Amino acid sequence: MSEDFDEDEGGKRPRVLNNRQVMGFIARFWARRPWLLTGTVVLTLAAIGFDLALPWAAGRLVDAVSAGPANLDPAWTAWATFVGVYFTFSVVRNIAMRFWIPLASANMKEITDEGFAKVQSFSSDWHADTFAGSTVRRLSRAMWGYDAVSDAALIWLGPAILVLLGMCGMMLMRWPIVGAFAIVVVALYIASNIILTEKYARPANLKSVAMDSKIGGVLSDAISSIATVKSFGAEDREQSRIGQVTEEWRIASNRTWTRFTDIWLVHNLMLVGLQAGLTGLLVWLWSQGRASPGDVAFAITSFMLMSGYLRNLGENIRSTQKGLDDAEDVARYMAMSPQVEDAPDARDFHPEFGGIEFQGVTFAYKAAAGPLYDRFSLSIAPGERVALVGATGAGKSTFVKLIQRLYDIQGGRILIDSQDIAHVTQGSLRRAIAVVPQDPALFHRTLAENIAYARPDATEDEIILAAKRARAHEFITRLPEGYQTLVGERGVKLSGGERQRVAIARAFLADAPILVLDEATSSLDVETESQVQEAMEELMVGRTTIVIAHRLSTIRGADRILVFENGRVIEEGRHADLVKRGGAYARLNAVTEGAGLS
Repeated sequence: MSEDFDEDEGGKRPRVLNNRQVMGFIARFWARRPWLLTGTVVLTLAAIGFDLALPWAAGRLVDAVSAGPANLDPAWTAWATFVGVYFTFSVVRNIAMRFWIPLASANMKEITDEGFAKVQSFSSDWHADTFAGSTVRRLSRAMWGYDAVSDAALIWLGPAILVLLGMCGMMLMRWPIVGAFAIVVVALYIASNIILTEKYARPANLKSVAMDSKIGGVLSDAISSIATVKSFGAEDREQSRIGQVTEEWRIASNRTWTRFTDIWLVHNLMLVGLQAGLTGLLVWLWSQGRASPGDVAFAITSFMLMSGYLRNLGENIRSTQKGLDDAEDVARYMAMSPQVEDAPDARDFHPEFGGIEFQGVTFAYKAAAGPLYDRFSLSIAPGERVALVGATGAGKSTFVKLIQRLYDIQGGRILIDSQDIAHVTQGSLRRAIAVVPQDPALFHRTLAENIAYARPDATEDEIILAAKRARAHEFITRLPEGYQTLVGERGVKLSGGERQRVAIARAFLADAPILVLDEATSSLDVETESQVQEAMEELMVGRTTIVIAHRLSTIRGADRILVFENGRVIEEGRHADLVKRGGAYARLNAVTEGAGLS
């Protein structure tokens, strides 16, 4: 893979979007609320007008005061104008912010919501290859990146440029040499800020941002696997690993912050030059009788105003660049195409009896040298119990993933209840397939919420009934909080058998016509396995059931056993018939009996 490109589900794409692309992504959110945006811009422009009038008002006040006490009324009028200009600027600016706040908060919410939705749409492969913690960090950082860019661009940068242009224009009309000097310094200041930030600071900032994401990923990996860490007494090893990553972040961040500080020094020196030039030129004009004391006050006030805006402008250009870099990951996510997408004309899947048919299916994983399934055909009748056995990598789990459409096939069709799954929505399809995996992953929520995840609108009585049918009600009621007990991340507070029964309760509640039992009892003790097996037997009644198992004792009652090898079914039949046949299944059965697994 090259330095500049990433492989993603849509093919090769630039690893890093440029500033213009990220800015376009952010601007599309501004355009969603035109009235709030318009109100912010119009009021900000009005505030800028009053800000530009401040040096003029200061100059008039100094001229009025210079005339002496005999000129009292004009002096007080000039004072009232000076105060009124700044007061009006403050009020108008404050009102503008009241348009800006709801615009910003709504857009920040939508960036996070839509970024999360996009990440959810990515394939299982993408999630398997990506640290969850890094993804979380990118999503949350993008929200604040949007905030930094938006504040800088619309609240600070735009007004600053308009004020600076206005001040330069006023000077140019009154004192051409002063105006020309100001224009040159301001142009150099802005241009150097943009160029130095883009070319000098941004490469370092991108590295520190990437290291920030890596910290999130490594921390999440270690904390989510804390039981494994403790079981091996590996706390010091994990601490060392985290320390290495944070040290890389420290080095990268030092480089980034140092470069921003270098830019800050250059521009402070330019501000010194602006101060010296503006005041020096006005003093020179005053010495020739071509400027009044009020004009000198105008120059001083103008410098104070311009230096403040220039300093803010420099800081906000740097803030904008950091914000663009923070938002870049989510902007790139939004430009990526999911590996598996709903067809434009996709309709909801309408489940009936759970009949499954593979018609000439060809499928290969993206990193594989060749297809796993090559024109593979198979039919499973509605209500049939089918067991899949075979060595690891033979194609059993792939079969289940394909009926869930976690991957798209390269040829042929998969029909469920005579509906081509490529032409139905993924969500509706998967809701018709209940899966009880080997190691159920529960949410760090209550037991009731975990069971009801299959059907969020389920009543309390329905949840309890499902738990009873799954043989889970008894252990749940023994817990201090009962159904309101929080189970911990991934259900770590429960034993393997308890998690398995919660997963079965969830499947009962889903009431799907197709049931997948993926090694659902392989890690349980004999007594717990007996309870879980009893619950599963009840669950299988009236459903098309696909069982993946290495313990052949769990599949002896299957209507049909399919023996997979390299993506092909090499044997099929009932348990006793296959044992008598003396083929691959019989050898597997002999091995498991010899190992005491049957």
